[in-house]
Amino acid sequence: MYFQTRTSGGISLVPLDSKLLTNRKFFIEGEIDTAMANEFLKAVMLLHYENDSKPIDVIINSPGGEINAGLMMYDIVQTSKAPIRTFCVGKAYSMAAVLLACGNNGRYILPHGELMLHEPLIGNRVSGSSSSIKSISDSLLETKHKINKILAKHTGKTEKAIERATSFDHFFSAQESIDFGLCDEIVSFEKVMEV
Repeated sequence: MYFQTRTSGGISLVPLDSKLLTNRKFFIEGEIDTAMANEFLKAVMLLHYENDSKPIDVIINSPGGEINAGLMMYDIVQTSKAPIRTFCVGKAYSMAAVLLACGNNGRYILPHGELMLHEPLIGNRVSGSSSSIKSISDSLLETKHKINKILAKHTGKTEKAIERATSFDHFFSAQESIDFGLCDEIVSFEKVMEV
């Protein structure tokens, strides 16, 4: 989508995401993958160069995606000098829920937003020798522990409580997300629009 803007040379079409980024709004939509994580890195760097004390809003409507890409984005949020506010405007499932929970300057959800947590999943069919399958299993358990530790840090729950909550596809309404410590507040769209 494009936004029409007047310039000294006439009317120009600017990509909508670019226009919104000038208002410090970054969107996590669709699958989280390496390309999205790299775009997030570039956007946060650019916004830091412009003003490293003004908040950045991360607006989430995503089914989740790649764990490594999500963890890269998590590291950026956690070490960002600029405050980062996170918003769930539809759904934040799996890794997207982790990113929502890690906002360092407010974690918000619209009234009908929904979160979902579960254990890390293997994306492809597993095949190979028993040693390689064991290695994959060990790596998956290590990732599970890492994610549970992150969620425990940001929710105030114990790792055991997180493990129980993620042992199945656990869906949370907006109020349940707040009660579990994944969000701070249910807000209207007006809050998302703040500049």
